[in-house]
Amino acid sequence: MRTFPTVRPRRLRQNDKIRGLVRETHLQVDQLVYPMFVAEGITEPREITSMPGIMQWPVDQLGREAERIANLGIPSILLFGIPTEKDAVGTQAYADEGIIQQAIRRLKKETPETLVVTDVCLCEYTDHGHCGVIHNGTVQNDESLKLLSQMALSHVEAGADIVSPSDMMDGRIGALRQTLDEHSFQHIPIMAYSAKYASGFYGPFREAAGSTPQFGDRRSYQMDPANLREALLEVEQDISEGADILMVKPALSYLDVIREVRTHFDLPLAAYNVSGEYSMIKAAAQQGWIDEERIIMEVLTSIRRAGADILITYFAPEVATWLK
Repeated sequence: MRTFPTVRPRRLRQNDKIRGLVRETHLQVDQLVYPMFVAEGITEPREITSMPGIMQWPVDQLGREAERIANLGIPSILLFGIPTEKDAVGTQAYADEGIIQQAIRRLKKETPETLVVTDVCLCEYTDHGHCGVIHNGTVQNDESLKLLSQMALSHVEAGADIVSPSDMMDGRIGALRQTLDEHSFQHIPIMAYSAKYASGFYGPFREAAGSTPQFGDRRSYQMDPANLREALLEVEQDISEGADILMVKPALSYLDVIREVRTHFDLPLAAYNVSGEYSMIKAAAQQGWIDEERIIMEVLTSIRRAGADILITYFAPEVATWLK
């Protein structure tokens, strides 16, 4: 085995061109998905206090922002809806004229080149803030599947390109796949939130989406942050039920999970760089404590290096600008 002074790894680090030539992990704009929030009952974009630079958009201005995103080369958005009316079973989640259904139709008309992915979950639409139907203070798994399937179908009928269930109910991938297939939507992919953890990093999102649980928490259906082997079980089940793309959420504190999923399974893998990860970087940058661009690129590179093919990130517009 050769040793120093014959072996000098610094030879390949001495300038930008050499470093670029041997770089192992690359960020590209076409790997990015930008989450967007569309809200009922507002007439102007409204900034989310805990997520500087991120807005809730009125439906009639959503296309303008989607066009800006498309012009940056970002191919896809992940859409979340915030209705004005909520009830125990999230009726507006699957209503034909619900906020998300209106938004999808407008986007497909105004920016048809945008790949529209929709979040399928009831939490933004229920008055209790949980991701399914509640009986006796408990989220009902199988009863919730029926409503989630209706929601996914309504999104696809409005023009969604991909549906992405984030509720973490057991069996929801199979339920959605069956419903879509029965209505001749066999071609619509499902991007499954396969390993979604009950994380403290979701705090700013709950302000953005108005989805804070009114009682208890989501630990009975989202995963325990301490568990890794369980993630592989969840992923394997989603694959068996017909998932087309897998996802790990959050990303930064779960790089080991991303790596294990990438090692064990061959389907495309997304990772969600969530709101808390975004807000921490923004807050530190506003204080002048970090080099914002350098930290963002380092974080996203680490997620790619761990094995993610697709990066869902609120930093997408900035990163797209830097990559040009």
